[in-house]
Amino acid sequence: MFSGFLKVADRCDACGLDYSAEDAGDGPAVFIIFLVGLIVVPLALVLELAAAPPIWLHLILWLPLSLALCLVFLRPFKATLFALQHRHKASEARLDEDGEP
Repeated sequence: MFSGFLKVADRCDACGLDYSAEDAGDGPAVFIIFLVGLIVVPLALVLELAAAPPIWLHLILWLPLSLALCLVFLRPFKATLFALQHRHKASEARLDEDGEP
């Protein structure tokens, strides 16, 4: 499905299905921001309330964890949204000749 880390291939290698109509856009990133925030913020809050470490320790702990979680989740989320678009035949909105959606 992917030709690079996040680049979607033009066609399926197995069945030849054309992928050019599907585009997940920024949807996966939005879901991942919420998910990673839901994981990291409570952990950082618990650490802050329990030990009150200096800010540099928070940066050393939470920035790499946030980056790693984003990279781990991005490809599966993009593939899932891509598959949902294909399954439900979602596409960009088009206006008819009379200007109606």
